[in-house]
Amino acid sequence: MTNVTAISGFIFMGISDVQELQTLCGVFFLIMYMAALTSNLIIITLSTLDLHLQTPMYFFLKNLSLLDVSFVSVTIPNLVGNSLTHSNFISIPGCAVQVFLLSSFSAGEVFILTAMSYDRYEAICSPLHYDAIMNGSTLVLMEGVSWATGVLFGAIYTAGKFSGPFCGSNVIPQFFCDVPSLLRISCSERLMLIYTGLGIGIYLGMYCFTCVVISYFYIFSTVLKIPTNKGQSKAFATCIPHLTVFTVFIATACFVYLKPPSIVPSITDRLFAVLYSVLPPTLNPLIYSLRNRDVKCALRRLQQNLCARYSLHLILQNLCRWYSVSHATRKLFS
Repeated sequence: MTNVTAISGFIFMGISDVQELQTLCGVFFLIMYMAALTSNLIIITLSTLDLHLQTPMYFFLKNLSLLDVSFVSVTIPNLVGNSLTHSNFISIPGCAVQVFLLSSFSAGEVFILTAMSYDRYEAICSPLHYDAIMNGSTLVLMEGVSWATGVLFGAIYTAGKFSGPFCGSNVIPQFFCDVPSLLRISCSERLMLIYTGLGIGIYLGMYCFTCVVISYFYIFSTVLKIPTNKGQSKAFATCIPHLTVFTVFIATACFVYLKPPSIVPSITDRLFAVLYSVLPPTLNPLIYSLRNRDVKCALRRLQQNLCARYSLHLILQNLCRWYSVSHATRKLFS
């Protein structure tokens, strides 16, 4: 019987072995994280407060931004902390929580993106029945199913990966707990449970991908029948950004999670992991919303309201000071 040494924690290989370069990467990712956090929080705030953005499209965008904030907050703060302190250790429970959150938020994001493709399908292919179909109860149902399915998948996926002990090298050639590396060092005999979660993930991903492809087949067929170029351009303007981000997210996720585990890590593996973790949450607000005319108008209205409230506050403050000075003056000469 082969002797194995149980692993109590993992060590991330990180972005670079050079401490100075690792610190520089930490600062760079901190800037990227703050940019992603700020842009997504702007979308969440505007779609919540502005009455002109109370539509199904921006309802899903708000959920997408919330998932992006949650997703990028799982890995990047830990990466920044490790890069600045030069400590790359993570415990097995911490790694399990990271895998659970990553898989839950990524699955939820795929379902939200699929729901957005259905929303675009109804808006373009059935405009007369759009308001009746995409009502409040339908939106809440689609939102609840997306989040609940993501959490359920995350639980099954994590339980499969951490169903047994780990042995061998405890070095993970990434800056987060990626599944291929965990499979490589797993010495569990419950392979059925491990690959069941992987199979469920592949099935859900293929199902969502098929739904998006079918939706856009009908969308493009309908758009090409629009007689005016202006109408076609407007329809494409609302669909192409969604299709681009969905494709990038699915492609990078497949490369990170479905690639065969490699003993010698490559720079390509780390590059795609960075793209998958940082790029979609950072670019999604720019592609979807911040360049959108409705969002720009909403942002301008919010700035005007804040300026008006600030001006009113200054006026009231000056009135109070004037009243205090005049009252003191009257008491002085009375």
